[in-house]
Amino acid sequence: MGVRTDSGEFHAPRVILAAGGASYPLTGSTGDGYRMAEKLGHTIAPIRPALVPLETREKFVRDLQGLTLKNVKAALLSSGHRGTEEFGEMLFTHFGVSGPIILTLSGDAVEEMGRGNVELTVDFKPALSLEQVEGRLIREFQAHSRKQMGTILTHLLPLRLVPIFLRRAQIDPHSRGGEIRSDQRKQLASSLKDWRLRVKGPRPIEEAIITAGGVSVREIHPVTLESKIVKGIFFCGEVIDVDGKTGGYNLQEAFSTGWVAGEAAAKGT
Repeated sequence: MGVRTDSGEFHAPRVILAAGGASYPLTGSTGDGYRMAEKLGHTIAPIRPALVPLETREKFVRDLQGLTLKNVKAALLSSGHRGTEEFGEMLFTHFGVSGPIILTLSGDAVEEMGRGNVELTVDFKPALSLEQVEGRLIREFQAHSRKQMGTILTHLLPLRLVPIFLRRAQIDPHSRGGEIRSDQRKQLASSLKDWRLRVKGPRPIEEAIITAGGVSVREIHPVTLESKIVKGIFFCGEVIDVDGKTGGYNLQEAFSTGWVAGEAAAKGT
């Protein structure tokens, strides 16, 4: 057993496969580990980007590039069913959306896209119910009945988002607070709680923070991380079919599995 390199062959009784995923290929992480493991007889769960920004079909996101939304809730909608949701911060980009909560949702979004169309719903006021949001709008319109909608909504949304928000709600930004009908107010409230974006797909795997998929955990001894198929081969890090949320969890997985595999290989267990 050993490793063949451009500098020759290096033989050893035990080998740790720590080749990383397929993300960030400039670091040398090009997916070779998956191919090596597959040649050894291991099952490889299909690799896919995870913790990755999402592209949307809406072109107006280009006008919002760089805009950060804080304390919002985003959730995935697939085939009419509401799925995973996250609370926190998101960011608009020239191609779609990114930011902590989007990265966390991206893994599930990629999986759901294999089953059908996926939408992202954004709740701009997650601390308020729909009725409370409508009540807030009533108070705003009464207090600023002579002001234009483009100005009033800056009390509820970032300035750059307001014209796009009103256009999608089919409300003239020059109309005044006192002119808004009940049905328009309800539409605005609904949009503040459920603003949709159609997910086109993830950014390329080369731009993903991590790679999901990899060597099946069923074929790895959980205590030593040694292969159940080829004795003396150990796995660690991103080459294993394990991934977590953003926030350091994937780094911890790499550190922990590396330590376990290293200890087990050194002891020859």
